[in-house]
Order: sequence, then C-alpha cells, then structure tokens
Amino acid sequence: MSILPRSSRASTGTKQKSKSGPTTFKTFFECWLVEQNQHLQDLVAISQTSTEDQSWCPVQKVLDHYEHYYKAKAEWSKQDVLAMLSPSSWTSTFEAAFLWIGGWRPTMAFHLLYSKSGIQLENQLYHLIHGLGKGDLGDLSPSQLVRIDKLQAKTVKEEKNISEKMAKYEGTLADSCMVKLTHMVSEMMRRGDGYEEGVGVEVEVEVELAMELKKERLKEMLRRADDLRLKTLKALIDIMTPSQGVHYLIAAAELHLRIHEWGKVRDGKRLSSLT
Repeated sequence: MSILPRSSRASTGTKQKSKSGPTTFKTFFECWLVEQNQHLQDLVAISQTSTEDQSWCPVQKVLDHYEHYYKAKAEWSKQDVLAMLSPSSWTSTFEAAFLWIGGWRPTMAFHLLYSKSGIQLENQLYHLIHGLGKGDLGDLSPSQLVRIDKLQAKTVKEEKNISEKMAKYEGTLADSCMVKLTHMVSEMMRRGDGYEEGVGVEVEVEVELAMELKKERLKEMLRRADDLRLKTLKALIDIMTPSQGVHYLIAAAELHLRIHEWGKVRDGKRLSSLT
C-alpha cells in the first residue's frame, strides 16, 4: 500500500518528485481528511440500509484508511519527527492542546465508545423495553462489555508505560552532555570574540549530533504511541458486530472532523483580530 492517499495515485516515499503527489505531510493530511469525510458519508448511508454482512467490508475499508494514515506518518517522521510531534501546520491550536505524543490518547477510544453507547442506549429505551434492538452501540452485550473492560485495562497500562518512558526521556534534555554543551557555547558567546577558527565548526557539529541523538529516541516514542493508537482501534472494532463498528467509526469521524473544523475557524478568527 502506498503511504500517500489513494486519491493521489502517487508512488511510495517520504517526498514525491511527481507533481501529482503531496510533498508535505500537511498536503497528505488534507487529502486524507477529504477521504475520511467521504468514508463518513458512506458509513452513514450504510448504517441506515445495510445488514450485518454488508457492513463488514466498509468497516474494514475505514480501518485500512486509518492504517494508511499511520504508515504515512511513520515515513514522514523519519524525515522530521519534530513536526510530527508538534503538528501546528495541519492541526488547530485547540486540537494541539489535547495531543498526547503527536496524536490522540489511546484511552480516549473508550471514552468515545461509552459516550456514544450511552447516547444510543438512551435513544432506544422504548425498543429495549419491548425486546427490540437497533444493532448499534446501545446494544452492547454483557460479554462484549467484559471484553471491552479488559481491553481498556490493558490499554491504560500500556499508555501509562509509554507516558512514563516519555517523561523520563524528556528529562534527558538536561543531562550532563546537554548542560556541558550549552555552558560551553554560552561561555564562548560571553567572551564576545565569537567562535575561534575551527572551534566553531567543531562545536556546531557537537550540537547537531546531540540534537540528532535526541530526535532518534523521539521517533521510537512516536512509533510506540501510534502503534498503540491503531492497535486499540482495531481491537475495539474486533469486539463489536459489523453494524456496531459502523456506528463507532461514524462517531469517531464526526468527532475528529468537526473538532478540526471548529479549531481551524477559531484560529482564523484569532488571526484576523490581530491584523
């Protein structure tokens, strides 16, 4: 599978020489959002007309679309992991404020499920009283809820482990190597005579090497976070019936698309007020 949106018809790579393919992750993301919106419309139509058997293929198609996103993200992170962790160019400031290691917290998938399930359960109380169900998230069975609870506990543990490792790694920004290097450069600046011939280049190499080493570990942390995000989504869908999966993916897309749009509108208004 190409790491670029299927609609781009471009070959795999972190940067495309072809004019038909996106050359930045922002361009890729905007194409991906268009596709997500189309998938949302398809899912809504399916939820109103299709049977369980007919629902499975569309669900798998959407899961493939999410996997496609994370593969593309992994490729671009090899080139610029800092941009992937601070996606200010393609997300709104509102969205960015809620990010966890470059994306949504895996445990948020459960908050979404319980919120939507509660809403749909409330809306179909009359049908449930009469022994009728709609096949949506309001119809989660006791056995499904047990499996979801176990998955949530496992995800909480894995998310906590990644958070702790990330916090520990963030502390290395003040390790002895970085403190020594920043002091050395500061002393050279305080002397006022600039970098001595040859020394400046050597120090710049040291600085670049130190920062590159930090970035390499960040790539690993982002990879682990994204792997958990995708794994959690797939595991949740696997517990649901195809119809329930359709309803869950509708809720996920609506949440993502609308919050993204609202955030962008707010950013636009804020920038306009400053000019």
